[in-house]
Amino acid sequence: MSLPDTPVAPDTDELAAQPNRTHIRSFVHRRSHITQGQQEALDRLTAQWAIPYAAQRLSVETAFGRTAPLILEIGFGMGETTEKIALSRQGDNFLGVEVFNAGVGSMLKRIEASGLQNLRIIQHDAVEVVRDMIAPASLAGVHIYFPDPWPKKRHHKRRLVQPAFIHLLASRLAPGGYIHCATDWENYAEQMLEVLSGETLLTNTAEGYAPRPDYRPQTKFETRGLRLGHGVWDLIFVRNDQIAS
Repeated sequence: MSLPDTPVAPDTDELAAQPNRTHIRSFVHRRSHITQGQQEALDRLTAQWAIPYAAQRLSVETAFGRTAPLILEIGFGMGETTEKIALSRQGDNFLGVEVFNAGVGSMLKRIEASGLQNLRIIQHDAVEVVRDMIAPASLAGVHIYFPDPWPKKRHHKRRLVQPAFIHLLASRLAPGGYIHCATDWENYAEQMLEVLSGETLLTNTAEGYAPRPDYRPQTKFETRGLRLGHGVWDLIFVRNDQIAS
C-alpha cells in the first residue's frame, strides 16, 4: 500500500469522539481518483461479488457456494497480487477486505476479466470484519501485504499490525493456519516481528524474517524498490495449539 497521497489531519481523540468504536482506524478516507471503469464495475458487479458488512457471523459456504480453506486478504489495494494468488490457488477461497472505492472497483474488474470464482470482497474496516464476521478457528490463512506504514512516529498508533488485532486474527485461525505479512519499511518490519513474536497463539516459521514464498508474486512496485536497493521483509507465523482466551 502506498503512502498517504494527501496530508493527514492533526490527531484527534477518535475513540472519545466515537464512543461505539473500540480501535483507532488504520486508514483515513481521502479524496481519491476513481476511473470511469472502476465506477462502472462498482455499479455492475458489487451485488455479484461483494458481501455487505454485517455484525454477524459470515456463512462461508453460502458466500462461496462450496466448502474450501478460507484465506483472508486485508488491504488488497488495486488487487493485482490478490488476483494472481487466487488464480494460482483455486482450491482455496479468498475473502478480500478493502475500504477504498478505487481498489474495490479495480478488484471487481479483475474478477470479471479473469473469471475468478473463488474470491469475494467486503468493503469495510478489517478490524470490524474480523471481529464480527469471522468465526473463531475458521481461517486457513491471513495475508497482510504492504499495509500503510504510517511513517511518522505520532501516527504509529494507526498501523494495522498491533497486539490486540494480531491476537484477534490469531483467534480466528485454525490450528496450523498462518499469518503472512510483508512490508518494505524496515521500522514497520521490526514492529511486525515484535508484535507477532509476542502473540502466544503464534509460532514463527523462520529465525526472524522468512523468505518470500512462491505463492506471493513480486509486484512491479516491489521489483523497482529492490532494484533501487530497498529492502522487503516477509514474516510468516502459524497458529499453534494453545487455547485462545
